[in-house]
Amino acid sequence: MGKLYQAIIEGQENISVVGLGYVGMPLAVAFAKKVGVIGYDLNQEKIDSYKKGKDVTNEVGDDAIRATNVRFTSDEKKLREAKFHIVAVPTPVNQDHTPNLASIEKASRTVGRNLTGGSIVVFESTVYPGVTEEICVPILEKESGLTCGEDFKVGYSPERINPGDHIHRLENIQKIISGMDKETTEEIRLVYNLVIEAGTYPVSTIRTAEAIKISENSQRDINIAFVNELAIIFDKMGIDTNEVVDGMNTKWNALGFRPGLVGGHCIGVDPYYFTYEAESLGYHSQIILSGRRVNDGMGVFVADSTIKQMILAGKAPKESTIIIFGLTFKENCPDIRNSKVIDIVRRLEEYGIHPILADPWVKPEEAKKEYSVELLPVERVRDVDCVILAVAHDEFKKFSWEDFEQMYKKDLAGTQRILIDVKGMCNKAEAQERKYRYWRL
Repeated sequence: MGKLYQAIIEGQENISVVGLGYVGMPLAVAFAKKVGVIGYDLNQEKIDSYKKGKDVTNEVGDDAIRATNVRFTSDEKKLREAKFHIVAVPTPVNQDHTPNLASIEKASRTVGRNLTGGSIVVFESTVYPGVTEEICVPILEKESGLTCGEDFKVGYSPERINPGDHIHRLENIQKIISGMDKETTEEIRLVYNLVIEAGTYPVSTIRTAEAIKISENSQRDINIAFVNELAIIFDKMGIDTNEVVDGMNTKWNALGFRPGLVGGHCIGVDPYYFTYEAESLGYHSQIILSGRRVNDGMGVFVADSTIKQMILAGKAPKESTIIIFGLTFKENCPDIRNSKVIDIVRRLEEYGIHPILADPWVKPEEAKKEYSVELLPVERVRDVDCVILAVAHDEFKKFSWEDFEQMYKKDLAGTQRILIDVKGMCNKAEAQERKYRYWRL
């Protein structure tokens, strides 16, 4: 049995989780049910919320936060009380789609300044193969004055949490793990098996583990791009894409993907990490970047389709009122990072249209700070000409036809109510029976 693992389960050593967002916070809470955990984040406001029992991510809930034994702190010196460090900070892309490693580099400096001999540092942030050993390790060594392989060890275990998904949880998703050597891999396996009920899956090298993460998300991105391209083509043909997909799914080997907006901090980002490293090795992506281009253009496609439907309905777009329901990158999740809904907004603004937005999952101040948009409470949505259902929150799925009736203008002056259903939440036949001009991807 690993010496560090033994010390952790006996309460002699602690685990630290650096970065308490959608990935780190559930991990810290899970470990704290078994062993001592220090939860570190440099965001004091976030730490204060956790200390007050408020789950700002909505991943485990307020009750779990109130009950947890995690020692939440923004004091980096507290990291010196741990010997098993897990780094779970965001790794977005820059405006030019190149990897932005600022957060993981900063986290490495923070851990390095507080690293003690005999520690293991495991990175969970999504990166291209080589980042852990070629970028993070030198930072850890420089800041700590210690030597990797002699004084401390490193590993990599890509996060697989699906924000807002309460079926596929941290505990029941098998965990990829890797260490710089067999001994480290075994220590990491033992530690993660404390909380991963589905078990761990060791791989031979850290670079392999890094590659698995970006490959699985790139694969999903490409598959969604395929059905998004179908949606664009079928729109020109007058064919309903969802009906086509329903038919495809009657075959045993159908993949079940649906068209939609692909944003967020994983699928909308990871392919760029993949192709960035490939480019540096002299290979230009033929498929992955093509899929990204299709998915990055879907917001514009939805906005242009909305304008087309408004004109066909006899409306003057610039004189009409549009409400967009949803701003987050996916349903039942408060995360607005890299949301493609904003692409719909910006495209409409190019036409001189300024849509209203409503999303009960998003704090108005965050929407204002991130995208400079105002949010309207759902119950105050009235007198609109066009509704765009952009995100499939449960609250929006519950809308009845009577709810929709309350939203539209009472006097439509001979024009139709327009319903743009990006996620296919409504019954198409019922919408048409009620004389809506209904359009969906």
